Amino acid sequence: MRRRISEQIARTCWAALGAVGLPHERWTAFKPGVRRAIKAAIWVALFVVLVAAFGVWKTSALAIAAILYLLVAPRWNRLTFRGRAVGKGVAPLAVLAIAATYPYYVDSLPHLPLFGPFPQLSTLVVMTIFTMMALGLNFVVGYAGLLDLGYVAFYAMGAYMAGWFASSQFSKQNVNLGAVGLYPGATGFHFSIWLVLLMAGIATAVVGVIIGLPTLRLRGDYLAIVTLGFGEILPQIARNGDHLFGTGFNLTNGTGGITPIDGPGFGNWLDQHLHLPANFLTAGNLDSVFLWTGIGLVLITVFCSARLRDSRIGRAWIAIREDETAAAAMGVPLMRTKTWAYATGAFFGGVAGAYYASYKGGAFPDDFFFQISVFILCMVILGGMGNIWGVIFGACFLTYLDREGLSNIGTQINNQFGTTLDVPKYEFGIFGIIIVVVMLFRPEGLIPSSRRAAELHEGVHDEPFYDHETAGA
Repeated sequence: MRRRISEQIARTCWAALGAVGLPHERWTAFKPGVRRAIKAAIWVALFVVLVAAFGVWKTSALAIAAILYLLVAPRWNRLTFRGRAVGKGVAPLAVLAIAATYPYYVDSLPHLPLFGPFPQLSTLVVMTIFTMMALGLNFVVGYAGLLDLGYVAFYAMGAYMAGWFASSQFSKQNVNLGAVGLYPGATGFHFSIWLVLLMAGIATAVVGVIIGLPTLRLRGDYLAIVTLGFGEILPQIARNGDHLFGTGFNLTNGTGGITPIDGPGFGNWLDQHLHLPANFLTAGNLDSVFLWTGIGLVLITVFCSARLRDSRIGRAWIAIREDETAAAAMGVPLMRTKTWAYATGAFFGGVAGAYYASYKGGAFPDDFFFQISVFILCMVILGGMGNIWGVIFGACFLTYLDREGLSNIGTQINNQFGTTLDVPKYEFGIFGIIIVVVMLFRPEGLIPSSRRAAELHEGVHDEPFYDHETAGA
């Protein structure tokens, strides 16, 4: 079906080009640079027509048209520089430029049909955080093929690490290690948020190893059930940790959570010499600096994901995902390799949780329900398990729908038809429908890795050793 649709679109495009005097033979006779320029002009013209059709003309139109050209029109994968293939980096760099400069042009963007306004900066900050968590879960689910339903436990652990070491939770202590923006007489542990992020990652990785050692011996549904149990234990500890084990020790402050949590910052010296914000919470562009920092953390996560995927241990993870028994027969240490995947995913989940707690200014137990684990798992499945760019797309798309998209869609529908439908009320039902449709028609995800797509579509085509239909003939 998809092939027939693609062929029909191609025939329509060639017919349109032939109508304007550019049949297929004449088109292929042009030099690649000429064809690229023509395609760029077509994309720009198409964008202008669309903008004019909606009755909106903004100063960002040419910039968006240029970005569209960079992403879609040319075949950048063929670009080389001094014998090195550099074309694959053009599209990611264009996306990075769009995200990094978003605060400067978001106010001039037009409204979209059905979706309404473009996402706010606060939504993009949350997108970067959930992208980190989805990439962390991708180590476990996408690379190693282990079904983890308790990933929210690492998210909660990272958030409470920020609460313990960047707030006044333990008021009997008075330790300040690089924190910024403290009021006079502040008590408790106040470590620099950058140090807390690293501590949260290490602590959650250790917890991941502790949880993984007894659970990763299991397979399939049994592993999912046990990880689900651990995912429910830690949020319950957070919810009832204000009187831990009847000792009176207040570890988590119970249902009230830990607040306020110190904000990030680079201090006065770096502010004066390098113009880096001394304290994010007092910066005039609060969401912008949190967005840029979140993009930096995502880039670090992407770099680690790509390097580990192509490393020796990454190939061992993929071998376990494809056939655990065969991997063990080839000498892959199953427990150690699985534990590394679990600990690596936990590390990035902890970092994301600590950064989110710093952004929100608190760690609250109501943020760590089981639905969060399923939500992050849906991001990985929707985008494409095992593919970094697919996971990023799935995380950004579902986070946008959760934060703004469904609300905007409901508003547009109600304004158009005069109804009072509360679309966000059916949020998880809508997400469930999306996942069911994707699993039925594209089980490898929207942007899958080539290996994963081949596994699901090609399969194994071996002939049987014994044909019972011809036996005895």
